[in-house]
Amino acid sequence: MSFLLRVVLPDKPGSLGAVATALGNAGADILGVDVVERADGHAVDDLAVELPSGRPPDVLITAAESVPGVEVESVRPHSGRLDTARELALIEEITNDPKEGLPLLAEGVPRIFRAGWAIVVVREGTRSYRLAQSTAAPETVAADLPWLPLERTVVIDPEVQWVPTPWTALDTELAAAPLGLAPRALVVGRPGGPAFRPSELARLTHLTGIIATVLTES
Repeated sequence: MSFLLRVVLPDKPGSLGAVATALGNAGADILGVDVVERADGHAVDDLAVELPSGRPPDVLITAAESVPGVEVESVRPHSGRLDTARELALIEEITNDPKEGLPLLAEGVPRIFRAGWAIVVVREGTRSYRLAQSTAAPETVAADLPWLPLERTVVIDPEVQWVPTPWTALDTELAAAPLGLAPRALVVGRPGGPAFRPSELARLTHLTGIIATVLTES
């Protein structure tokens, strides 16, 4: 079975190699590595790994954290290898079919950010509703989202910004990015975490900014 392992490790030569060796000794096969963030002397990497059938994912945590200075932030089931070129592919797909831009965006973003779902929402007066949604997006009754419009991409704290209860099920981490000049936003849900990091918010800002321009000019 495949898993996505997010690790925080010292940003120095040999750290990732030591983690890879430890995982290999535990029977895991590394399928791919993606650098999420580098700052303040540490790195955050996503590792796609394959475990033999019957082995629990806990062995991944034990193996990785046997390396000094390494912390496992999350372990999630994962399908396939990491693909870091999906942003460009999604932009091209939307550019070629702008009429389906919002559904394509909602469906494509969870794959890029390894999230569970995405929804495009808009606010009109005191009413908010969805314009597009991905597979697995939670069903909700239309209600107001008073934090729209957004000035920038943010992590949504349900204690501060009201959201429908189904959005927060399964300890879902939420991020939202403005989508053009209208009170419209892309909301991304990551059930079970991990939390969205600043580098991921920056990528989301860049992507939605380009998509908003493409849809405006089409």
